[in-house]
Amino acid sequence: MRLTFWGAARTVTGSMHLLELDDGRRLLLDCGLYQGRRADAFRINSELPFPASSIDAVVLSHAHIDHSGLLPRLYRDGFRGRIWATHATYDLCAIMLLDSAHIQEKDAEWLRRRRRGRRSEVELLYSMADAEHVLDLFVAAGYRQIFSPVPGVRVEFRDAGHILGSATVHLQIDEHGTTKRLGFTGDVGRPDRPILRDPQTMADCDWLICESTYGGKTHEPRDRAQARLEKVVAETSSRGGRVLIPAFAVGRTQEIVHALDQLSRQGRLPRIPVFVDSPLAVSATSVYQLHPECFDREMHEYLRTDPDPFGFEQLTYIRDAADSKKLNESRIPMVIISASGMCEAGRILHHLKNGIEDPRNTIMIVGFCAEHTLGRRIVERSPEVRIFGEPYALRAQVEVMNSYSAHADEPELVEFLAPLDRERLQRVFLVHGDFERQQALKTRLTAEGYADVQIPERGESVTL
Repeated sequence: MRLTFWGAARTVTGSMHLLELDDGRRLLLDCGLYQGRRADAFRINSELPFPASSIDAVVLSHAHIDHSGLLPRLYRDGFRGRIWATHATYDLCAIMLLDSAHIQEKDAEWLRRRRRGRRSEVELLYSMADAEHVLDLFVAAGYRQIFSPVPGVRVEFRDAGHILGSATVHLQIDEHGTTKRLGFTGDVGRPDRPILRDPQTMADCDWLICESTYGGKTHEPRDRAQARLEKVVAETSSRGGRVLIPAFAVGRTQEIVHALDQLSRQGRLPRIPVFVDSPLAVSATSVYQLHPECFDREMHEYLRTDPDPFGFEQLTYIRDAADSKKLNESRIPMVIISASGMCEAGRILHHLKNGIEDPRNTIMIVGFCAEHTLGRRIVERSPEVRIFGEPYALRAQVEVMNSYSAHADEPELVEFLAPLDRERLQRVFLVHGDFERQQALKTRLTAEGYADVQIPERGESVTL
C-alpha cells in the first residue's frame, strides 16, 4: 500500500493523508482546510491533488476546520463515499461545516462587490448546499468500536483528548495474507485538562503518522493558568480596558468560559461583563452539553454543584450581528471571547480593529497561530498589522498563554507515545507542525530510541 501526505506536511494546517491499497481502494485520513495567505489558501483548497470520485471513504479524526473543512469541496468535486467519525465529531461538523460554507459565500459576495460585479472572476470554494449534502455521507462510530470503511480494513477510534469527539485512528489492513497496522494520532490533547478525558493510549502499529505542533516546547503548567487569567482580567479592568480573546469556537472557547465560570464561583472575577461573541461558539457549546460521555471525572464532579459549567451571571452569549456591533460602541471594561482563534476571519477582526491601538486593552492569545496569520503577527508583536487591508498600530498589551493549548507539548507527546512497542514500530512520520518544531521533535524521538523518524513534504509518497 502507498501513503501520500497531501496536507499538514511541514505546516500545521490542512490535514490530509491518502492511503492507497493494493486492490485500488483509496482512504483519506482527514480532509482539512488549508489556512494561511488568502491566495495560497484558495489555490491549495480548490485544487484537489486527486479525483474526488476516486476516494472510497474518509476517516475523520476530529471536527476542527483544518481537519474537516475541505469535505464540502470534496463533495462538490464528486466524492460520494462515506465519512466515518465519532458521534460528537458528527454533531460538531453539522454546525461547523455549514458555518464554514456561510463564510465562503460571504467572502465571495464581498469580492464580487469589491470587483464591481464581475461575477465570473470569483470562484466559490463550496456552498451551503455542498455542506448540507456532505453531512448526509457521515457515519458515526463510538470509541473502541471496530468498523470497516472498506473491505479488508478495520478501524478503531480512541479518545485523543483534544476537543470533544476527537480521536486517534488505528487501522488494520489485510493484504496478501498479512495484517498491517497504521496509526494516526490526529491531534493529541493534554492530560489533566478540564472538561475532557485524558488521551487514551493507542494500540501498537507498524507505522505511525504523528502530530508535532509543539515539538521542542513545554507548556506553562496548567495550575498557573487560572491565576494568570485572573490577573490579566483584573489588571486590564483596573486601567479601563477590555480583554480581547481570539479563541477557536470549538474547544478553546468552552475551556476559557469554564475557567471564568470557576473564577466567578470563587469570587475572583472582577464585576465586569463577559461576552462570547460567536454564533458558532454558541452552537458548539450546546453540542458540548449534549455529550457528557466525553467529560472527565473532574467535570462530572463539578456538574454536581454547578449544572451549567458554561454559564454564570456576568456572561452573555451573542448571536446577532447588531448586538456584536454594540460591543464596540461601549467604552466600559469587558472581556470579549470571539472567533477565529488565528484572527483570520470572524467577529474578532472587528473587535481587534476597534481595540488594537488602545494601550489599555489586552489581547490574550490562547492557542496556536500558524505562520502568515494575523494571530501569529500579534504573537510576534509586530508594531503594525493589517486588518481588513488597513494598517493598525499594535499598542494593546499582548499575553500569550500556551497553558490553554489543546495540543500536547513535547514531553506530553513523548509520554503519550511511550507505551507503543518500538520493536514493532518501523517508522514515524511527523506531520501537523512547523518544520522547526518537527526537527526538534525528531531529535527528541531519535534520542528516545525511535529508529526511523521522517518529516515528509507535501505530495511525498511512501510505500508501506
